[in-house]
Amino acid sequence: MTSDLATAKDERVLPQRSASVLANVAILYYKDGLTQGEIAKRIGVSRATVVNYLRQAREQAIVDIRINGASFSVSKLSKDLREAYRLEDVYIASVYPGPDVNPEKLARDVRRQVARVGAMAVYDLVQPGDVLGVAWGETIQWLSEEMPRGNVRNLTICQMIGSMKSPLLPAAETSSIRIASSLGADCYTLHAPAILSSREIAEALKNEPIIHTQLQKLGELTKTLFSVGNCSETTHLVQSGIVDAEELHAYRRQGAVGVICGRFIDVHGRHVVGEMDARMIGVTPEGIKAASCGVMVASGVDKIEAIKAALAGGYANYLVTDETTGKLLLDKA
Repeated sequence: MTSDLATAKDERVLPQRSASVLANVAILYYKDGLTQGEIAKRIGVSRATVVNYLRQAREQAIVDIRINGASFSVSKLSKDLREAYRLEDVYIASVYPGPDVNPEKLARDVRRQVARVGAMAVYDLVQPGDVLGVAWGETIQWLSEEMPRGNVRNLTICQMIGSMKSPLLPAAETSSIRIASSLGADCYTLHAPAILSSREIAEALKNEPIIHTQLQKLGELTKTLFSVGNCSETTHLVQSGIVDAEELHAYRRQGAVGVICGRFIDVHGRHVVGEMDARMIGVTPEGIKAASCGVMVASGVDKIEAIKAALAGGYANYLVTDETTGKLLLDKA
């Protein structure tokens, strides 16, 4: 084994080599408890090369690191939020920044950590036979990248909103496909845009056999996974072109404070219906509420009102958030 590892010094040829090199290094590090420096000396490579081996072992799913999601729901804050908002469970993500951390970087790190914890929560919650609806957005995209690998028998993943473009994110179906791949599930994607130019075109597409079948599947959801956005002009709805600033203001005048799967809700969580709703293809707020289990993954001071609205509307019985957001939600309960 030593000679095989020692000859793998050139990282450029590593993808063409046997995965046994990565697996053996992973055993030394994760099972035998050797440090990266000790492994480097043992196999005759640099410490940087060992770091790269371990990274590639994770990326190629040779190593699958899993943390029990329930570990994030045992704090006093989690318990207090469960009671205050009558939730089944609350998962709290923590970030420990350094002394000179950039505020913008910290906010991004917090959202990333919330997405990681959300992935662990979903992994713990899905059961054989579930039909899991998956939304779209930055948080859900990150969550899909962190989903542990497994094989949940007879699990189906359904994309809950049609496809759309965004300067910041891949297409909406990417998250659903990635989660389905990680969990060994079937995947129903929506072969249609999230919004059309007219009600008539939207209705015609909904009646197309393949899209009709996909939309019917959304009526079978047992669990939903989504985030919630606020109604600022920086929301993905505006950036992706679903609504323009004028339409956004019109919804806000009707009382909209949050967005779930491209649909607006008011402070009580009620669906705020506007002109664009008839042109959209995807699940409605009522469809999300119809599922027996809703997992909302959301954080940020700017989303407090939207998160509260979603909880008031009964869309989620599981919440994944961070400590700061959780404390603010508790203060405003």
